[in-house]
Formats: sequence, structure tokens, C-alpha cells
Amino acid sequence: MGHIASEKLKKPWIETPLLESATLSKAAGCRIFLKLESFQPSGSFKSRGIGNLILSSLSDPSNNGKPLHFFSSSAGNAGLAAVIAARDLGCSCTVVVPLSAKPMMIKKIRAAGASNVIRHGASWFEADAYMRETFIDNQNQDNQSDPLAKNIYVPPFDHHDIWQGAATLVDEMIKQLPPRANVDDKTDTYRSFPADAIVCSVGGGGLLNGIIEGLERHLPAYQPTSLPKKAKQVRILAVETAGADSLAHSLRMGSLQPIPAVTSQAITLGALCVAHQTLKNVQSPPPGVEVTSIVGTDADAAMGVVRLCDELRLEVELACGISVQVGLDRLREVMTDLTPDSRVVIVVCGGNDVTPEMITDYRQKLENGWQ
Repeated sequence: MGHIASEKLKKPWIETPLLESATLSKAAGCRIFLKLESFQPSGSFKSRGIGNLILSSLSDPSNNGKPLHFFSSSAGNAGLAAVIAARDLGCSCTVVVPLSAKPMMIKKIRAAGASNVIRHGASWFEADAYMRETFIDNQNQDNQSDPLAKNIYVPPFDHHDIWQGAATLVDEMIKQLPPRANVDDKTDTYRSFPADAIVCSVGGGGLLNGIIEGLERHLPAYQPTSLPKKAKQVRILAVETAGADSLAHSLRMGSLQPIPAVTSQAITLGALCVAHQTLKNVQSPPPGVEVTSIVGTDADAAMGVVRLCDELRLEVELACGISVQVGLDRLREVMTDLTPDSRVVIVVCGGNDVTPEMITDYRQKLENGWQ
């Protein structure tokens, strides 16, 4: 595929709706907007980042004319996003999943058009190491049937192209949020950023890094230039579940440290360790951004899933439900200056690890006192 052709390639993600929810706003005591990433072609926000990585590889002049084969190590949303983006761009994609991968997810990945799904290793780490060793690191020595073919590694979250893709969410959000009136103070003519806070889930941090990159690009336009008055910080609430809280763990330890094991049911949040850039972004975010790490329980996540299902007829997985719940119930403890006019965007990151039966089960457990 030539470089020229690739410039005409269709983006493998879509612009998603941003909805203001009256019911959820009432519950939270401020204006709640939902960025519906569950509407992406792969069912999750991963379509942006992984789609952008695949698009960049196809546009890279050094890959000119080579048939590309993409390799993803993920039993979840990243694997599915890689298969769907590669398929939509006319490429092959193989997914290596750990033996612990859910049959339902493997079935979805196969059905989406994976060239192959290989099961290997007890954990994502083992599946990933095997895949890189087998298909990426030694590919030039192989006598491939097509000597020009090139295998490309698609990590689930730790890559700049992935963050760049996720950053497009901020571009859309700015366009979709209602513009603010000029600040009342007569000496002040600048408009502040159209959102006061953004709530997002953190697994390895691909989404969080993308949001921060997007903010970094847009915030200077919202900063007062000639005036001493300080611009208001944009708050990011980086949300995890206990047992998959690798960001909170690294923050507690003061350096990048893996958690011993993922014990949360929100398994798609289960990166044992966040990306290096994720920790860096949280410890020293760019000017104008303030990041707060928040950890909830699996029951909180289930509550968020049930609420979204009841309010908006949307089915999302636990990894997404946790942001909804925290964004509604714990905003005040983080944002003491919350008013009914405050605007909070919750990224409904979506996810495929969910069925109507699972939601019924969560509802039942919550009624029986799941905490």
C-alpha cells in the first residue's frame, strides 16, 4: 500500500456523541456529560489509539509496498480493536491471548475477522513475551512466504501513536461542549476551558495519556495571557478498581511498581503496571491540569454498569462502570468547589466484557448487599 494511497485511508474510529444527562446531573449536583466511546466500531475507546497506531504504520514511508501483518497481545478490548481496525484498513491481524482469556472474548475476536487467535501463557505478560519473540523480534530471519511482508507489534496501551489517537477525544469534546459565556469579572476576557473535570478509567493509562496530550495541545488557548488572574485547572479523575489499581499502587510507592496480581473482577483494567508515561503524567501533569487518582470497589463498578443500563439503555463493562459511579458519587470529595454549573465529562469507555446476563447478575448481587 503506497504512502499516497494511505493518506486517503479512512480513520478506523468515529466521532462519538457527547450527551448531557439530566438524571445523572441531578444525582451529581452538577452538569454531567457522557462521552460515548462505547459507540466506537470495536465497542470501546481502544478504536482510537490502536486504530491510529495501525493507520500510522500504513502511512509510514518505510513500510511502503509491504504487506503488513499486525500482532496484538490482548484478550480484551485492545485485541478486538486491533482486529477491527486492521480489517477495516484491509490488513491481517493475529491476536495472542493468555490461557485465562474468556471464551466469549475469544469468540468475539475470531468473529471480527482475526487471521488467527493463539492461546499462550498464563498471563498477558507471558502471551506478549511469546508473541514478540515468535513474530516480531526474529521476523527477518524467517523464510517467510512473502519476503516483503512485515509483522508489526500492537501493544495494548504503551505507545505514543496510541496516546495520539486517544487525544482526538479531547478535540471532539471541545467542539461538542456548549461554549462558556465570558467570565463575569469585567477585567477578564478569556474564556475558560469548556469542561471543569474529565473522569476516565485507567488500566495501563493509554486513555489518560491521550486525554492529557489533548489538553496540553488545547489549554494554552484558554489561558489568560496578559492578566495576573490564574486560569482554572482542569481536573482529571483517574479511576481504578481495588485489585487492579496499578496507578494508585505506583503513586503510593513513589515509583513505577507492578501490583502483585489482578484480583479485581474488572479484568480489562488489569494492567499489572501502568506505562512509565502514565505515572509521569500524574505526578507532574502539564500546566493547567490536575490529576487525582481514585480507587473504588468492584461493587461500585457494578453499580455504575447498572445505572448506565437503567438510565441510558447502554451496556458497558465493569472497567467503564467504575468511572460512571465515581463520577457521580465521589466528585464532591475531590472537587470542593463543585457548583450546579460545573461541567464534568465522564468518558464512557465502553468495553466488550459484558452481557445482559452479567448485568442481571450484578443487579442481584448489589441487591443482596455486595459492597
